[in-house]
Amino acid sequence: MAEHVVIIGSGPAGWAAAIYTARASLDPLVIEGAITEDNRLKGTLPLGQLALTTEVENYPGFPIANLGAYLAGAIAPERKQYMADHSGHGVSGPELMELMRQQAVNFGTRIVTDDVIDVDFSKHPFRLTTLEGKTIEALAVIVATGARANYLGLDSEEQFKNAGVSACAVCDGALPRFRNKPLVVVGGGDSAMEEAGYLTKFASKVYIVHRRDKFRASKIMADRALKNPKIEPKWNTIVDEVLGNEKAGVTGVRLKSAIDPHHQEELDVSGYFAAIGHTPNTDFLKGQLKLNEKGYIAWTTPQRTYTSVEGVFAAGDVADDYYRQAITAAGSGCMAALDAERWLAAKGFE
Repeated sequence: MAEHVVIIGSGPAGWAAAIYTARASLDPLVIEGAITEDNRLKGTLPLGQLALTTEVENYPGFPIANLGAYLAGAIAPERKQYMADHSGHGVSGPELMELMRQQAVNFGTRIVTDDVIDVDFSKHPFRLTTLEGKTIEALAVIVATGARANYLGLDSEEQFKNAGVSACAVCDGALPRFRNKPLVVVGGGDSAMEEAGYLTKFASKVYIVHRRDKFRASKIMADRALKNPKIEPKWNTIVDEVLGNEKAGVTGVRLKSAIDPHHQEELDVSGYFAAIGHTPNTDFLKGQLKLNEKGYIAWTTPQRTYTSVEGVFAAGDVADDYYRQAITAAGSGCMAALDAERWLAAKGFE
């Protein structure tokens, strides 16, 4: 028997969609992703990118307060292994995601810890195939698989993630570890210019490391960055290693010249921001949904989460190449759930 709604993905968009569809008595099934080494290396483990973040200070409803006592009763004991001890600063990413997950479970959401590796949207009900070899049929599908940040691939980047290495200035730039400290942004496109400009609100200085002698960014964005007195470009330069220690986290970066292989330089910085783009998690779709020019799922109707296949909806960062925030992802998860509910009702699927 086909599922009414299957939600693929377990970030804020996925759990918001699950909460809304569960409360609408659609008995949703969430395929949250597999716990594999490949997913760990790609940054696509269950609970999404937010689970890789420490403090979350910009999600409404979580003022700076100690949530420890509340969390002790709100989250099942067996799930606490995925959460660090509460720091007292707002809510941590893993805590917020566990709370979302638990809220969905409380309303009756069922969860499968597996990856969808193939889909067939050519006929209805839709057919999904998982890594473990299961076949699941669905009347409606919400794709909420998110997008992963691109990094240079240095071991030291991985070592200091959440300890000074970030891929989101808006998410992390205001944290105490970055305030009034020198920071470095890696990249040369519009995103790098935006990240650097935003970080100047908090940092004492921002270096932009770029492997060429001219930014790829649009002229207006590049000019704005170059005119900012807090921003200093490091032209023809590549990050060789992120420097730091276990106690302090990031303390600097070692740069090498893209022109002279013998030239190296070290910068004392307290934060490293990768701004070299994101990769939407759409490989498993194998071309069955229309994508935009950046590879994100295209919404085909304004103000709706409709995709190019009727009955398949998209929510969160897999369809958002602009905002990429937890709150906007959760909002579009709600939208997708309402779109799916109304589509099912219109088709007579009770």
